[in-house]
Amino acid sequence: MTPALLADLVRATASDVLRERGLDTGVLPDDVGVERPRSPEHGDYATNVALRTAKKAGVAPRDLAGWLAEALAAAPGIASAEVAGPGFINLRLAAEAQGALVGDVLSAGAAYGTGDEYAGRNVNLEFVSANPTGPLHLGHTRWAAVGDALGRVLVARGAKVTREYYFNDAGGQIDRFVDSLLAAAQGLPTPENGYGGAYIGEIAAQVVAAEPGALELPDAERREVFRRVGVGLMFDEIKRSLHAFGTDFDVWFHEKSLHDSGAVDAAVERLKASGNLYFHDGAWWLRSTDEGDDKDRPVIKSDGQPAYIAGDLAYYLDKRARGFDLCIYMLGADHHGYIARLRAAAAAFGDDPDTVEVLIGQMVRLFSDGQLVRMSKRRGTAVSMDDLVEWVGVDAARYSLIRSSVDSVLDIDLDVVSRRTNDNPVFYVQYAHARLASLARNAADLGLEPGDAYGLLEHPREGDLIRTLGEFPDVVRTAAELREPHRIARYLESLAGAYHRFYDACRVLPMGDEQATDLHRARLALCVAARQVLANGLGLLGVSAPERM
Repeated sequence: MTPALLADLVRATASDVLRERGLDTGVLPDDVGVERPRSPEHGDYATNVALRTAKKAGVAPRDLAGWLAEALAAAPGIASAEVAGPGFINLRLAAEAQGALVGDVLSAGAAYGTGDEYAGRNVNLEFVSANPTGPLHLGHTRWAAVGDALGRVLVARGAKVTREYYFNDAGGQIDRFVDSLLAAAQGLPTPENGYGGAYIGEIAAQVVAAEPGALELPDAERREVFRRVGVGLMFDEIKRSLHAFGTDFDVWFHEKSLHDSGAVDAAVERLKASGNLYFHDGAWWLRSTDEGDDKDRPVIKSDGQPAYIAGDLAYYLDKRARGFDLCIYMLGADHHGYIARLRAAAAAFGDDPDTVEVLIGQMVRLFSDGQLVRMSKRRGTAVSMDDLVEWVGVDAARYSLIRSSVDSVLDIDLDVVSRRTNDNPVFYVQYAHARLASLARNAADLGLEPGDAYGLLEHPREGDLIRTLGEFPDVVRTAAELREPHRIARYLESLAGAYHRFYDACRVLPMGDEQATDLHRARLALCVAARQVLANGLGLLGVSAPERM
């Protein structure tokens, strides 16, 4: 019995009890919750439904809790129900009802943990979106891991998700990138405010090799060659790094296309015509303060040139024209002001501001030997995605970046995530899966197959593992709802711990000449279910589930 099914049973029972006593059933909360108590002595699950309902029903909480406990104790699948404290109800499940969850997991297989609450939602998920002026740094790498995992989680709960990368290939940063390439190609110092690092010289050399004679062209033509080829090479490098990291995109959208197509001008004119831009001090302004911005933002500057937000307006319109009803933007810590600006853009075009969601990610810091790692030894620049992968591998990098909430600064100890020990969270989880795979191979060698005598799974460690498996669908649902895939990583660590404790306390395979029993087979089925859920969870994070370690 999953927590969701148990909650349904509690609600139905409470409704019956209230009705039988002539009380208003409408006072029941919609979200009748059940939780696992911290202490096993308090039962398998606990509910506070009586506390939340009694006052509105006009009865004492402990009286209502007593009536509910009596009714629940007689319900199918409930072994006992007891009142505790001011009106909590502690529940213990019958072993067979609890163990039936194992069969549910095995039947669902890879689909266990999926849902349909986002069915019909068409989501545009934009993340990373780094300027093609250098390698992806650690902030980009964090978004590459978290964004990809969030996309997987939303899909698992029924959404149609398009992963999109927005290339800022227009404006001053590209000009400085081209200036830096030209200087490197000609053996000149890096321009003021230009880009340094070995990669600039490498790309400049590739441009010259690809376009012999480019340096002899007139200035405008030379710049165009270095822009076209240099940005393309940087673009390819970014794509290669992301793919190697396990993050691929459905759409690669170029900001420049919005300007070249006239989409920016069209969006601005539409807002002027609708009165959603106002003219002041020679510029056109968006009322972004209406959505909580600290000041209104210029869209067309006093010199007649579009401000950066003009491209954002056109880009939002383009997304909506492509049929997206939810546009999620995942941006770096220096983009906090974009929350109000993008919501204001949606409102200005007549949409619900909630069509836009902006997630802000904080910085990542790496430590080794207790010291902050600031630079790439190979490139002499800031640490890149490729550096992190080279040091710890894709799995450890992704897992470490995902397992913490993005709204907090993340510190990663390279010494810890490189170890093959249980204090390395990704190793701890993957080792549990590999240990289960090894057990399955040993069972096959013995000719032992899983059995369905789940009522025999009465050991406390068996119950703890089963209840942990039952939490997975709710964890995935909550991760999707709150846009927090780190919840899945933390859950997997809890599941791995529950499995390791179970394995240490409960023998799964018969020893020596011992004959296999129904209990052995039921425990093997529980192990197969645990392995399945570990694989499902790791898959949602884009992390491998190894068979051997």
